[in-house]
Amino acid sequence: MKSCLNLLLLSLFLPLAAEESVDRAPVEPKSLPAPDQTVAPTEPAIEKLPDGRMKIGLIEFDPKTREIQFPAQVNQVEGLLEFLLVHENGKIHESLLSTRISAVHLNIALKLLHYQASRELYLRIKDDGTASSEFQPATDEEKAGSRVQILLLAKGATQPVPASDWIAYESTEKTMPSDPWVYGGSTFNQGRFLAESSGDLMAIFLSNSALFNFSGKDNQNDEVWLPHATRVPDLGTPVTVIVRPYSS
Repeated sequence: MKSCLNLLLLSLFLPLAAEESVDRAPVEPKSLPAPDQTVAPTEPAIEKLPDGRMKIGLIEFDPKTREIQFPAQVNQVEGLLEFLLVHENGKIHESLLSTRISAVHLNIALKLLHYQASRELYLRIKDDGTASSEFQPATDEEKAGSRVQILLLAKGATQPVPASDWIAYESTEKTMPSDPWVYGGSTFNQGRFLAESSGDLMAIFLSNSALFNFSGKDNQNDEVWLPHATRVPDLGTPVTVIVRPYSS
């Protein structure tokens, strides 16, 4: 049973490597794979939990509700934000939360739960390798299947809150709008899965390498978002990140 699940998950993820993009790779921290280093996919360990949920690495997900949960922690309580979440070896100087989960594992869980990756928020890359001002196309089915709600449950809290509740607009101090987040799926470059090699997981400021991007206004402005001064818990507070299908 476990072997069959592993083969199924690998069949969902590995074909993406054949769709290698010409996107330019982001500048990556030295603690992550070098730009010329190919990251070979490894067989993920899959576990079926007694309550019917599944687990891959540090990520738990429910095939019935399509909900995903994994651990993170508060990484930043002041200063401008470009990310909601990055890997702990990624761009932690501009992210509200950090985590130890694998982007590969998270992407496999999303695909197993039949989320649709939409490229609509990724800029089209020109022949010379630079980004154009046009966004990539996406079908209506992809758009509908890519929308998610991201919730945060701090240690000691009884109810999760929308991730937007912890982010404020710099000039007005108003809370970020509760627009959906879009699962874009990241991309490959020279054999590397960029979400894994860059550590970009959930971007507020549009990132071609991130798995998710914020879809609301000012997602192309990297100088407007801050941790909400009165709502973000103390630095280092454990947080459970919850991903659910979006419902308006």
